[in-house]
Amino acid sequence: MSGEERAHDARDGLYDRLKAYEGKPAAIAGRGKDPVNLPMIRHWCEAMGDAHPAYRGPDAVAPPTMLQAWTMGGLSGHQDRSEAYGELLGLLDGAGYTSVVATDCEQEYLRPLRPGDEITFDAVVESVSPRKTTKLGTGHFVTTRMDVRAGGELAGTHRFRILKYAPAARPAKPVEAVEPAESVERPRRPRPVVNRDNAGFWEGVAAHRLLIQRCAACGTLRFPWLPGCNDCGAGEWDTVEAGGEGTVHSYVVMHHPPFPAFDPPYAVGLIELAEGVRMISNVVGVPYDKVRIGMPVRLEFQRVDEELELPVFRAVEAGPAAGPGEGER
Repeated sequence: MSGEERAHDARDGLYDRLKAYEGKPAAIAGRGKDPVNLPMIRHWCEAMGDAHPAYRGPDAVAPPTMLQAWTMGGLSGHQDRSEAYGELLGLLDGAGYTSVVATDCEQEYLRPLRPGDEITFDAVVESVSPRKTTKLGTGHFVTTRMDVRAGGELAGTHRFRILKYAPAARPAKPVEAVEPAESVERPRRPRPVVNRDNAGFWEGVAAHRLLIQRCAACGTLRFPWLPGCNDCGAGEWDTVEAGGEGTVHSYVVMHHPPFPAFDPPYAVGLIELAEGVRMISNVVGVPYDKVRIGMPVRLEFQRVDEELELPVFRAVEAGPAAGPGEGER
């Protein structure tokens, strides 16, 4: 969006009209398409690698982070979006903010959801930001707050924020000076965040060892590294070294956004290690479009610059045909 168009926004009072929608309903009398149920809980836990006993058996509860899952409309959508919310999005579209990206969400859990709970919800437009300029483009952040109820009782809240924006124009590529390719310095990969909870993992990587935490109380293995055990809550732990064998549990092919230190497209895999835990890393050794779910892989350590080595997984051989869970970005 040009400077002239942004000035026009200010002159015609666009932001004042957007602000007028704060407090208006975004969804009215919504109903979950299914009651809370064990099959969906099981699928969620399998996908997340969460084996907590609270989510199994006759007294099971749903993982709290499934809160939004019970309100989603699926491919056929919901019919509960309010007229006011449609008007707000239409106003943004008409002003040139036609692209949308979800930016973040916040959840608050007030009571556990149990199989059989019937889910209802209402949502309100909580806020519309002033015009913001981001790397994606210029636009407005719109935050909605959803109140999720089970049997009429408030069970949790879900705040969801999107950016409605006009895409930034991509700068024209400058004409490259004629110089030897080796004199062009390649941008460095981002540095991993190392803190007191994961320093031992990165010390292992530096020694070409992939270390997995093991709870000293119940023996449960966990990855990524955490300060305490998800299963029993104990804070004491030791480590075991992964053997390096694994399979591709799921993967995506990254096309966008491009980062200077990366060469898209490339495959990012969710690797299930032989020890039973999963980790995210690059799949190397085959073209990105040959990665398949179930493909066997083997750990290796790849030096990406003079300071940094990372654990990656090299394909051992072509795996079976792709199944659910793969995707492209």
